[in-house]
Amino acid sequence: MLLSLSWLREFTPYEGTAEALGGRLTMLGLELEDILHPYEAIASIVVGHVLQCARHPESDHLHLCKVDAGQGELLDIVCGAPNVAAGQKVPVALVGARLPDGTLIKKAKLRGAPSLGMICSERELGLTEDHSGIMVLPENLPVGARLIDVLDLDREVLDISVTPNRADCLSVLGLARETALAFHLPLNVPELPLQTDDGPQAVVPIEIAEPDLCWLYAGRVIADITVAPSPMRVRHRLHAVGVRPISNIVDVTNYILFECGQPLHSFDLDRLEGGRIVVRRARQGEKFITLDGQERSLTDQDLCICDAARPVGLAGVMGGLNTEITQTSRNVFLESAVFRPGTIRKTSRRLGLSSEASYRFERGIDQLRTVWALDRACAMMAAFGGGVVRRGLSKAEPRPFAPAGIDFRPARADALLGVHLSPEFDEKTLAGMGCQVDRGDNAPVWKVIQPSWRPDLTREADLIEEVGRMHGLDTIPPLLPPVQPDLARAGEPESRFAFWSRIKRWGAGLGLNEAVNYSFVGHKDLDHLGLPQKGRISILNPLSAEQDVLRTALAPGLLQDLRNNLAQGAQGLRLFELAHIFEADPASETTARETGALGILLYGARHDAAWPHSAADMDYMDLKGIVEHLLHVLHLPAPICEQVEDHPFLLPCVEVLAEGRRVGLMGRVKPMLAEAFHARKDIWLAELNLDVLREMHDKAVPRFRPLPVYPPVRRDITIMAGADLKVSRVLDHLAGLKLPLLEDVILADCFEPERGPEDALIRNLTFRLTFRHASRTLKDAEVDKEREKVAESLRQALGVRI
Repeated sequence: MLLSLSWLREFTPYEGTAEALGGRLTMLGLELEDILHPYEAIASIVVGHVLQCARHPESDHLHLCKVDAGQGELLDIVCGAPNVAAGQKVPVALVGARLPDGTLIKKAKLRGAPSLGMICSERELGLTEDHSGIMVLPENLPVGARLIDVLDLDREVLDISVTPNRADCLSVLGLARETALAFHLPLNVPELPLQTDDGPQAVVPIEIAEPDLCWLYAGRVIADITVAPSPMRVRHRLHAVGVRPISNIVDVTNYILFECGQPLHSFDLDRLEGGRIVVRRARQGEKFITLDGQERSLTDQDLCICDAARPVGLAGVMGGLNTEITQTSRNVFLESAVFRPGTIRKTSRRLGLSSEASYRFERGIDQLRTVWALDRACAMMAAFGGGVVRRGLSKAEPRPFAPAGIDFRPARADALLGVHLSPEFDEKTLAGMGCQVDRGDNAPVWKVIQPSWRPDLTREADLIEEVGRMHGLDTIPPLLPPVQPDLARAGEPESRFAFWSRIKRWGAGLGLNEAVNYSFVGHKDLDHLGLPQKGRISILNPLSAEQDVLRTALAPGLLQDLRNNLAQGAQGLRLFELAHIFEADPASETTARETGALGILLYGARHDAAWPHSAADMDYMDLKGIVEHLLHVLHLPAPICEQVEDHPFLLPCVEVLAEGRRVGLMGRVKPMLAEAFHARKDIWLAELNLDVLREMHDKAVPRFRPLPVYPPVRRDITIMAGADLKVSRVLDHLAGLKLPLLEDVILADCFEPERGPEDALIRNLTFRLTFRHASRTLKDAEVDKEREKVAESLRQALGVRI
């Protein structure tokens, strides 16, 4: 269900953000799938005023226009639309703007005339399919204002996943009820009074031959109507929720469908033979052409809407082509009905014909608001089409709505939920949902009457679920069973689960976000990264073409996560994933070898954009630091990093070695490959073998030593060397000296002096030496002597200058 936030606010005064609303609805069982911005692509379009319009001297269809777009000067724009004229307010795409179809507006010359922008049609703006001419705006719009502001277009649309039992939430009104109850807001349904003419009644006779399948059928006649485009506001609102505007008559039925959840259908009254409606079963093998132009073969299990001679609609699914509203239609019969859900579901499934109407009829309709929705739609049609609503309501209701009476025991609710809820909260929640609650004289059993829009509330368990949902199922404290640790097994190697759990806690503790991806990826994803074909395991019955092979690396999934997060506006991303990768192995019992792997992805800003952090992007040192920290946590020695050539998707690529064993790779994703994931900055990626790390960790023996008592003494030493001297070589040499007082060496600074075009690259590397004695405080003379030993050794062994 697509929910426009501005549409929702017409029913309840919610002032929070779309994210907060989506989060609350998710916790109520209505999961937020996405937040859409349907008009984001035209955010740069402005209102322009055509001051002059003359024919192009070199063309028979182009016009030379002078347009005021609020830019401080008039713009020369060449326009080929036949309806452009001086005095119009029009949407203008300025130079540099990009249209929804990807077209970039540039300075151009058309037949020798300069054009500094574009006057747009509705199709070019992605609003409708109309491209017969430019879009002409109301005259009162301010010049230079953004189009999405002055037209009050729907900025945010929430994509809500509605469970099958919540038919009431397949409308703006239904979700407004949930929002009002969740945030303690009033619910205000905008009234749209129906005005009928004073002429004779126009009642269409209705015969329901199958009262068990059609519970209510109602309709009204709208006469002297003109089929035309809907008002701009209606068309744009429907477009925002994914519905293609067609005409004022059809658009109104769709508008009411999304607003109130009541499917409607309009018939051309002049094409209804006999001027009557019959609701009956289809005859076995009966043929019927639906609005999509397809001929359907019906069975006696299908329900039809017929006139005096033939079917004119497939009940609850789709109307017929023989009574379709066309440009010549003048009189309309508007239908509003309630059908048995199971019948509609069977017909829709058998024919493979699912529509927005059938989707709602299958789940249940608010019968008490059926006529109300009909009257609301009639008022809109008369207003939009210039017609009149004839006096008289055509209605047949063989099965009036009878609400369910449910016994509710607050004590039983507390027992099932595992939390005590006050009777006042229970009553307020049930009443807020529209139930009638009779508590009696503080009786242990309450009498609750079901609201008409909640067909899913039929049992006490349903009511208990509702009060628990509103209390917050996520707030009910979990009670775990007691766990008795077995001290006899203390010191044994960790299980695989415990080891992976510890790595997950480590990642979360570092501020990384855990990613969980499918084990399935696409062959095209692996091909894009240049991973070998050999060893891949294809899926015989894939979920989709994008998930047709088991992953041989974690990189494809993490890179897809990056693309998804960038699409949501993320500035920096720090992800890790623990999962298995798969490779074909005929010797294995399952013909597949599974290897535990740890993937780490870093992208973008190192810190959040807030004081006092400086703006800087993550780089190789961040990634290397995380890998080194992991090995330190696992009681393994610092890794040795060796550059690897010709890696398929990392450049540079570094091999990570610990105790002489290869534990993984890390590096930067090649920029050309990163572009496919919409990355504008470097992507740093590491993949480590968890099986090897666990094996080494189990063998590691932590050794403890007392903390130092005496203070350290630090000295800096700077060496001048060529670019070919690696820092690791210096560190290894100093470690090999095994000086008893030299406790630690770190690189403190790296400086590259300015040089001429022919000068060799020289780097100044500053190392910080830490000296300490275990049993006394060192003297400066001792430290200076030790530093001189270091300096002399570096001169002789490495040929550097100090």
